[in-house]
Amino acid sequence: QVQLVESGGGLVQAGGSLRVSCAVSGRTFSTYVMGWFRQAPGKERDFVAAISRSGVYIKYADSVKGRFTISRDNAKNTVFLQMNSLKLEDTAVYYCAARRSSLSVLTYNTEYDYWGQGTQVTVSS
Repeated sequence: QVQLVESGGGLVQAGGSLRVSCAVSGRTFSTYVMGWFRQAPGKERDFVAAISRSGVYIKYADSVKGRFTISRDNAKNTVFLQMNSLKLEDTAVYYCAARRSSLSVLTYNTEYDYWGQGTQVTVSS
């Protein structure tokens, strides 16, 4: 069973930066497409960013493009989301997701098989 554990969430002022991480158990991390999603209270879980198995292909939601950076370290079984220029509307629980796939990136939450428990990111004014 694959386990995903997020960390690094917290409280940050608007305009600030935060990096969240997701550690994945197992020895086949490099075979998984990874994604980040977020869910604000009362809203659906939305796509944020995705990265291919090798890290070559990346896709972002328009709302975070130019501010967020997704990356992965296959040697450490970890995917990262660097968030800069944070806005109030970035406040949400951030989830990482994984799916063993040959496709480059996946942007729909229904395409992922494994999920972390989420980490809260709160942006204050």
